[in-house]
Amino acid sequence: MVSEKSSDPLKTREEQDITEHYFERALWSSRLIVLLAVIFGTFSSIILFVSGSLEVINTLIASISISHMEVDHTEILIGIIGAVDFYLIGMVLLIFSFGIYELFISKIDIARATGAFHTILEITNLDDLKNKIIKVIIMVLIVSFFQRVLAIKLVTGIDMLYMALSIAAICIGVYFLQKLKI
Repeated sequence: MVSEKSSDPLKTREEQDITEHYFERALWSSRLIVLLAVIFGTFSSIILFVSGSLEVINTLIASISISHMEVDHTEILIGIIGAVDFYLIGMVLLIFSFGIYELFISKIDIARATGAFHTILEITNLDDLKNKIIKVIIMVLIVSFFQRVLAIKLVTGIDMLYMALSIAAICIGVYFLQKLKI
């Protein structure tokens, strides 16, 4: 007859050697080091959100300057796209902070109770976290690309062709990313 105790792979405190017990306890507690990444990732995210908001305010102030009564649409778009870039990178850091906290420390009970962050917090392993972060990073790269495209002065027809080809390449890439469901 097989005892129920042998089917349980966990050792009780009495079955463990004292060295094994304290080593495992210290090893398990070392996971708390990720709290540094959570704290500083969240703090960095706040800085980026504030910076993005200041970018919008600066763009607004520059666009309604009374000294010259014309509006430079390109400069407005560059400023606002720059702010969106800051916001997206801030979101990457928030998702990263939420994800590693939930993977290594504990589930965020208050978020789960309200159901407010259901899709953000559906991270069950490092691959889920990586995939969520990759999606936002790709968006950051696309937004940064378009910010730079707006700043480029197109001189020749070949410049326009290169710009059109690069935009087409990005569109094709996004299409295939959506098909792959990364």
